[in-house]
Amino acid sequence: MTQHLAAPRTGTTAASGGHTETPGHRTGWWQDAVIYQVYPRSFADGNGDGMGDLDGVRDRLPYLKELGVDAVWLSPFYASPQADAGYDVADYRAIDPMFGTLPAAQALIADAHGLGLRVIVDVVPNHSSEQHTWFRRAIEEGPGSPMRERYHFRPGKGDGGELPPNDWPSVFGGPAWTRTTDPDGTPGDWYLHLFAPEQPDFNWEHPAVAEEFRSILRFWLDLGVDGFRIDVAHGLVKAPGLPDIGGGKLRLLGNDIMPFFDQDGVHEIYRSWRQVLDAYAGDRIAVAEAWTPTVERTAHYVRPDELHQAFNFQYLSTSWDGPALREVIETSLAAMRPVGAPATWVLSNHDVTRHATRFAGPPGVGTQTREAGDRVLGLRRARAATLLMLALPGSAYLYQGEELGLPDVTDLPDEARQDPSFFRADGQDGFRDGCRVPIPWTRAGESYGFGAGGSWLPQPAGWAELSVEAQTGDPGSTLELYRSALAVRRRQPGLGAGSSVEWLDAPEGVLVFARPGFVCTVNTTGTAVRIGAHGRLLLASGPVTENGADTDLPPDTTAWWAV
Repeated sequence: MTQHLAAPRTGTTAASGGHTETPGHRTGWWQDAVIYQVYPRSFADGNGDGMGDLDGVRDRLPYLKELGVDAVWLSPFYASPQADAGYDVADYRAIDPMFGTLPAAQALIADAHGLGLRVIVDVVPNHSSEQHTWFRRAIEEGPGSPMRERYHFRPGKGDGGELPPNDWPSVFGGPAWTRTTDPDGTPGDWYLHLFAPEQPDFNWEHPAVAEEFRSILRFWLDLGVDGFRIDVAHGLVKAPGLPDIGGGKLRLLGNDIMPFFDQDGVHEIYRSWRQVLDAYAGDRIAVAEAWTPTVERTAHYVRPDELHQAFNFQYLSTSWDGPALREVIETSLAAMRPVGAPATWVLSNHDVTRHATRFAGPPGVGTQTREAGDRVLGLRRARAATLLMLALPGSAYLYQGEELGLPDVTDLPDEARQDPSFFRADGQDGFRDGCRVPIPWTRAGESYGFGAGGSWLPQPAGWAELSVEAQTGDPGSTLELYRSALAVRRRQPGLGAGSSVEWLDAPEGVLVFARPGFVCTVNTTGTAVRIGAHGRLLLASGPVTENGADTDLPPDTTAWWAV
């Protein structure tokens, strides 16, 4: 039986700035954990076929331990036709052969626990693959099949049912409906897919769907996983009657209320999931990928009887701008404090442009861009943004390769792309492949140490000097900055704990805040500023000059101080 870890830190230190912890504030390893996202197909290739796999991840676990993270989150590795990089699941209890076997997954979990690392896996409950047994039967058996009740099948509009049932758009572009062909060859009903046509949405009003996913959770919990990242956590419940949106434009963030996202009914689902998690020892957790109109709505997902964490997409979407960053930090902490949940902070993931590229352009570029921008500027800002994020109270998520300062690959040839949204009009920008290019481990080799057989997406020629090998031991490298920052965060009392910060006076465009025994100073402007010294310099994202009682803080630089 897999051994589970005792919680290494409780996160109960009193918050600074005059606040105390909310009565009944939950504690656990996840409150201030640093969690590292592994995108398995792009992390490490263990068998030399050009595709990352579970054995490759297992071999590199010591690297993650040395980096200093607390947990590993694995993107999907389930049996799948790979229409959307594994987010179209055909069998939730099986490993896709391209990634390995179930024993390989068990060995990975055991090795991670042996190193003191926890393991979080993706679960994809909004939709399945069109190759899922339920959906295949629904199509093969035709109208009247009980399996159709587990998805959203509807007759079309128009004299011959030739129009979609409503005007909902797919996140990937085009309509969110595809028409079926009945077993006799005639046009049939339509089915709903908020993403690709290969990803039909489950009908969560059907009790069999709810019971199946509770069973899936137990299956993986029994194998020893420490938690789940819930894909499209905000999308499971649709508004009654599936009403039209009336020509509104789909936006993942914003004030638009969509009848297929963030419906109140999702919370009953997560209350039942929480009961499953609480039945297991070892602080098992769930984190929501919930794109909501406001961070206050996000807080609904982490009430005490629901999930443990929710991604802070408002923070991820904020430009490198001092006042904007302070506002989203204050709003996030204020929203989470009443429900006793930790704020989460994230700068990059597998769905958005890496922040080293996103911050390389002017403010307001957003989470997607087709331009490489000023890479020197982007990296300088990215390093500063990372130290800011790691100084905040709560839990931080890192995306593989950001510790190497990797930029997005913005010049991938069209024939190499695999992102389904690239091939559909008017949806997401379709350039997610740029943040999914396999990471470099060594200076030399066909794939810079990713594996012996090349890589499924081409790596840039200049990545040799961004590799783990090239940066290890170089005190000025981004990798060593991350290692140092995580080491300081682990040993600095109270850093990561609490639920608020104390803002100190600072020049315009500069953020200065205190935590217990600690001060963080952030210059988001394009010019150096002179500020008062705040104690002993612990770490800085760039060169900092101390001049007696004052300090020259360079442009786009963050410094940490012990007080």
